[in-house]
Amino acid sequence: MEKIVNSDHDDEQCKKQQVDRKTVEKNRRILMKGLCSNLVSLIPPNYFPPSQYALSQLEQLDQAAVYIGQLSRRIEKLKKKKEEAAAATSPPPAGEGMRSAGSLPSWKVEVRDLGTSIEVSLMTSGVERNYFIMYEAISVVEQEGAEVVSASFSAVADKIFLTIHARVKITRVGVETARLYRRLKEMVY
Repeated sequence: MEKIVNSDHDDEQCKKQQVDRKTVEKNRRILMKGLCSNLVSLIPPNYFPPSQYALSQLEQLDQAAVYIGQLSRRIEKLKKKKEEAAAATSPPPAGEGMRSAGSLPSWKVEVRDLGTSIEVSLMTSGVERNYFIMYEAISVVEQEGAEVVSASFSAVADKIFLTIHARVKITRVGVETARLYRRLKEMVY
């Protein structure tokens, strides 16, 4: 008799385990369905191809995988672009100026005589940057007999714009703009 009781007890345990397995599997499926639904909701609706029928869950997951792959490739491209931009805007090591072999940027120098004041504009589209060029340009302007009133420096992408506004110290003598222009050209080249 004891064997029969044991076998009844074993049958009950097996049935309980089967019910538990079914419940666990049902809960797992519900969870996976919810996660898939969340994943699909994160993908822009215009990314899915227009169709007259609803996509199956497998097709939605395939579309999500393709979309994620495209995003990761785009991220890699943007990281490379960011690194290139950071390398282009980082200051050169100490002691290095703009004049490195093989990569001389072209500078455009303009000097405008406005009577008792002058305006000096320097523009370049070179890749390398020289952060001392502003100081050098101001020194040249002051050596030529002008007092700097304002100076501005701006860098956009690989372009540098320097503008110096100065007034003549001694109005009777003035500033020889041709000599100033020549000295600035020599400085940048």
